[in-house]
Amino acid sequence: MHILILIVLVLALFIGPGIWVKSVMQRHRSPADRYPRTGGQTARDLLDSLGLRNVLTEITEHGDHYDPRAKAVRLSADNFNGRSLTAITVAAHEVGHAIQDARAFAPLRWRTRLVQWVAPVEKVGAGMLMLAPFAGTFTRSPSLGLLGLLVGVLTLGLGVGVHFLTLPTELDASFGRALPLLKQRRLLREDDLPRARELLTAAAFTYVAVALQSLLNIARWWAILRR
Repeated sequence: MHILILIVLVLALFIGPGIWVKSVMQRHRSPADRYPRTGGQTARDLLDSLGLRNVLTEITEHGDHYDPRAKAVRLSADNFNGRSLTAITVAAHEVGHAIQDARAFAPLRWRTRLVQWVAPVEKVGAGMLMLAPFAGTFTRSPSLGLLGLLVGVLTLGLGVGVHFLTLPTELDASFGRALPLLKQRRLLREDDLPRARELLTAAAFTYVAVALQSLLNIARWWAILRR
C-alpha cells in the first residue's frame, strides 16, 4: 500500500505540473471572443509600439515561443487567431521575450546558446537509448549496451537541466515584462488580471513541466539500466 501511494505521489510530482499548465491554458480559452483583438494582433501592436517592428509574428505548430535567431514571436493557431484571455496573455508573454532580446537580457542569451548546443546532443542521446539494447545483443557485449544506456540517460539529463535553467527567464518574461505591459496598456479587463497572473505563471512553468516529464522518462531508462 505504501509503495502504491509513493508511486502515485511521484507520478503527481512529475506529471501534475504539465496537466495543470494545460488545464489553465484551456480553461481561459472560453469565451473565445472575450477581446476585440486576436493574440496575433495584440503581439503585433505591442511590438510596434515598443519600436520592435523588425520582430515577426507568425503561426507555428511547435508551441508558443519566441525565436531569438529569427527575431519572431510564434504563436499556435489558437492563440494567434483567438480572442480569448489565454490568447492575449500568451501573446504578451512571448512579446516579453522579444523585449528581453532587444535589451540584451543575459539569461535569455545564455539559454539560447545552451539550447543550440544541447538540442543535437539530446538527439544523439535519444538515439543511443533506442540502439543500446540492440547493440548489446548484436555485439554479444552487455557492457556495450549498458554504456549506451548510461550515455543516453546523461545526455537527456543535460536537456532537463537546460529546461530548469529557463525558469528565471520565463518568470521575467511573464511578470517583469508582460504583466506591466498588460496593465499599462489596459489590454485586459480589470477582473481578468488575477486570471492573467495564473496564465502567466502557467506560461513560465511550461518548460519546467516538460523537464519534469523528461525526468520521468530518464528515470524509466535508468531503471532499465540498473536491471
